[in-house]
Amino acid sequence: MALDDLWYLADEADQRAEQAYHRLRERHDGFIERRREKRVSRRRFRTLAGRIRDSGAPYGAHTIVYRPSGDLLLVRHDAVDMWVLPGGEVDPGESFHGTARRELAEEAGVEVSYEGLGVLGRVEVSAGSYDTWGVLPVYAARASAEATPRVRDPDGEISEARWFTELPEDTRDRDILREWRRRWLD
Repeated sequence: MALDDLWYLADEADQRAEQAYHRLRERHDGFIERRREKRVSRRRFRTLAGRIRDSGAPYGAHTIVYRPSGDLLLVRHDAVDMWVLPGGEVDPGESFHGTARRELAEEAGVEVSYEGLGVLGRVEVSAGSYDTWGVLPVYAARASAEATPRVRDPDGEISEARWFTELPEDTRDRDILREWRRRWLD
């Protein structure tokens, strides 16, 4: 695909994102909606727009896992050098919920009860004059008080999984996690 053909890719991605967004809104309620803008290089734009065209999501699906005490489970993602929510890219033919479950099993290995969609993100991606958007579904799940994380990440990106009462300073999406905790757990 030539660089000038990025607008075709972006248009296809927009259509897929719209479908994914409406399906998620129809199936779930009570979630937090968030919007985020990402400016990226043209090369990265092509990658993200391709993911959106294929699944509707540039960054896959994730899970907010909590224990009855209110502790949140985070994983250490070495590539970004931050604590993040367990999650990742959607495999072909996989649902967002299926992706969230698989990624949680790989990255933290805890048994949970899923409670629905906690956050529905809208990620607007742009590179120069090209733009598109995709969804970022984040499911909410409850773990038992005894749940002990164990990393089995086949990608080798996750080095640790831990429970936190207070979010570490180097936590990605701290504002979203604080808002979610306040609305769902308080």
